[in-house]
Amino acid sequence: MVKLTMIARVTDGLPLAEGLDDGRDQKDIEFYKQQAKLLFKNLSKGQNEASRMSIETGPYFFHYIIEGRVCYLTMCDRSYPKKLAFQYLEDLKNEFERVNGNQIETAARPYAFIKFDTFIQKTKKLYLDTRTQRNLAKLNDELYEVHQIMTRNVQEVLGVGEKLDQVSELSSRLTSESRIYADKARDLNRQALIRKWAPVAVVLGVVMLLFWVKKKIW
Repeated sequence: MVKLTMIARVTDGLPLAEGLDDGRDQKDIEFYKQQAKLLFKNLSKGQNEASRMSIETGPYFFHYIIEGRVCYLTMCDRSYPKKLAFQYLEDLKNEFERVNGNQIETAARPYAFIKFDTFIQKTKKLYLDTRTQRNLAKLNDELYEVHQIMTRNVQEVLGVGEKLDQVSELSSRLTSESRIYADKARDLNRQALIRKWAPVAVVLGVVMLLFWVKKKIW
């Protein structure tokens, strides 16, 4: 199953588009996004020359293709067929070039083509079930071979040690900051509720006290 999709310009590593996700499929989505960005940075320095590659990372595989100075990358479960992953990327590449080809070099801000997410989501659904007739036909297509595409480990590709430690630290910080934000939001909601209902509670208390006093007098 496709978990993450990102498109970036190879010359400077600038992210151009991304398949937006609600994050429910995996807890460490930010960690893998940071890995992908480090990979784009490495590619911009010419550290990996292969135009097609698969990269092992934890329980997943990154697959990418480079064409026209653009890198199309996806992250899938290890069990997801490599051939389908690369054909998925080919579909994205063809459409992205068709729609945005003449604007790629002039894009100046990250995610300038974020609207391309609509096509990414639509295409991802087509590749969701590997047993459909369409996908079985693609798997049996002998003209599209992926056996010669190199497979490497993410630590080897990124040159690891410190770099992955930095990614892990950043991911932990993002998680920690999210929790702090959530706690603060809960506190603010609690305070807002108190401010809203405290006057009502006071009025009700006074009314009940007056009623009790009146009852005692009578």
